[in-house]
Amino acid sequence: MRSTHDHGTTDDIGDLTSATRATSALSTPVTARNRRRLTAVAAGVAATLALGGLSTVSAHDADSADSARSESTHATAARLFAETTPIGFGAGTTGGGNATATTVTSLDAFKAAVTGDKAKVVKVSGLFSLTGQVDIGSNTTVLGVGSGSGFTGGGLRLKEATNVIVRNLNLSKPRKPSDAITVQKSTKVWIDHNTLSADRDHDKDYYDGLLDISHGSDNITVSWNRFADHFKGSLVGHSDNNASEDTGHLKVTYHHNWFTNVYSRIPSLRFGTGHFYDNYVQGAETGVHSRMGAQTLVENNVFRDTKVAVTTSRDSDIDGYAVLRGNDLGGAATEVSQTGSFTTPPYAYTAEPASSVVATVTAQAGAGKL
Repeated sequence: MRSTHDHGTTDDIGDLTSATRATSALSTPVTARNRRRLTAVAAGVAATLALGGLSTVSAHDADSADSARSESTHATAARLFAETTPIGFGAGTTGGGNATATTVTSLDAFKAAVTGDKAKVVKVSGLFSLTGQVDIGSNTTVLGVGSGSGFTGGGLRLKEATNVIVRNLNLSKPRKPSDAITVQKSTKVWIDHNTLSADRDHDKDYYDGLLDISHGSDNITVSWNRFADHFKGSLVGHSDNNASEDTGHLKVTYHHNWFTNVYSRIPSLRFGTGHFYDNYVQGAETGVHSRMGAQTLVENNVFRDTKVAVTTSRDSDIDGYAVLRGNDLGGAATEVSQTGSFTTPPYAYTAEPASSVVATVTAQAGAGKL
């Protein structure tokens, strides 16, 4: 019998006795040698840009871009440096913009600083224990200070919010029913350069999701994040029975994320439209799960120690759709029952070839890399 509701239930999890128990890899430190390399690469990028040589993709040049997506020699250099604005469906998200930043050093100060819809930039300095979730208002940028700031035990919630940026935070061990980040009925969101993690020592329902996007949320980019040591990674669309609210929405781009020892939902997408490119997935039972008519483009990703890289046919009564191109499956199976029609995203982007994804993502994804 197939389950129709994901939040806190068992679908996608399967037989846990067969779970891949991969050991979490550690982020590669930026050594002096790497800094010299990045400086040299930066010079190369500048020269390339001056010559107009960097390959990008848009809806207007899709025919010529197919080869550029998989063969661009400049893409790796471009991806070594953090974007200052989001790429993908979340493009145009500005958060608090140029508002004067407020630095908070306590949980109470943080809760007060992120309320309301006035433009604001809130810098989080320190790691705070949290029960439940803190609601984030519209027109907000939340930015961690350094490499160790953030929250543990609970998470952040964007509910009926718009124009929100969450960057450079450590979010760990979100006790059920709290996700590390929840996005509900919200639009224009950028989740970037965060580290989201739990552990695999407890029952699969001890923690909730790392990043759940639901209830008709739209125009979201999830980029350069580290997801680690968890059963339920990232859910997009919480229920098979929510078509009336979700159909035509839930447009999400995932790029340059690193998933390590995450069992499933990388991501799980219902009803919406997903673009999953240049991500690195290690130690998953199932990776991308497109269901309930969702359209998903899976492009130039790398999968290692993963049983099923992409599926369109599990757990829901209606299959999803997927298009695969340029991926390094690393021996993982695919279960694509329906080939999709979403092949050309409606925005400009640069997809580096799968051959360089591991080096780029492991060097630059997660908190502390801005």
